[in-house]
Amino acid sequence: MNMFPPGAIAVIFVSRRTGADEAGYQAAAAAMEAEAARQPGYLGIHSVRAADGEGITISYWTDEEAAARWRPCRPQQGPRTGPRRLV
Repeated sequence: MNMFPPGAIAVIFVSRRTGADEAGYQAAAAAMEAEAARQPGYLGIHSVRAADGEGITISYWTDEEAAARWRPCRPQQGPRTGPRRLV
């Protein structure tokens, strides 16, 4: 079952939490998710985290343009490989 329309884009963010500021991380993650939901073309978000702190967050967008518009809004910095088309 595909819950996204053809041509939808997934933006994948990988992180590793250290546990140094759990409350701060939770607040930043909630703020980022709320801001993403206000952006045109936003379809949804999924996050998972392993016991060792490694996590993957995937946000879904209607198209590459919507995903690219979201990119400058994100507060975190780091390596980016670009959006990927969902099959």
